[in-house]
Amino acid sequence: MLRGIVGALMLARGRRDGVEAFRPTLDDARASFLAAFLCLPAFLLLRMGSTPGGEAVDPVRALIGDLLAYVCSWAGFAVASLPIAEAMGRRKLWPRFIAAWNWMNLVQYAVLTLLSLPSFLGWQGMVADTLGLVGLFYAIWMQWFATRLSLSISGAQAAAFVGLDLALSLFLSGLVLQLAQA
Repeated sequence: MLRGIVGALMLARGRRDGVEAFRPTLDDARASFLAAFLCLPAFLLLRMGSTPGGEAVDPVRALIGDLLAYVCSWAGFAVASLPIAEAMGRRKLWPRFIAAWNWMNLVQYAVLTLLSLPSFLGWQGMVADTLGLVGLFYAIWMQWFATRLSLSISGAQAAAFVGLDLALSLFLSGLVLQLAQA
């Protein structure tokens, strides 16, 4: 766990050698899913702060939907990314990629939560919006950087993996919102 967190923090600072913290073994990939449990409180906090105004939402259905979508997102991305990595000839590096991806999510959630604090405190306007956008773009860059290094692929190929994750997350968020409406 510590090795994964340290590697993710190194990658988050743009240090290429951070990828060496992740071994291309299924044991490392499996162990990295601990990050999902560590990210859950931040995920729930961020979801509570992003409930759209003006729409009647059943809070219990929304919470259950969010939890199911959270699990589906983590597992679904791992499952969907394997055949893509395989098609790129990167099957042997896929466990390292998943380990790096999962631990980078921990850093990502920490950054997004920190930069969302002004919104949680009731700030509105350009400062809160700018901080949210900075956090979002930084999170996307971190995932792209970790993907490119962990799979040893081009920037465009790494962008495809990030796009897959974003599309999956947006789809699941929209589905949860539809299911949670009272």
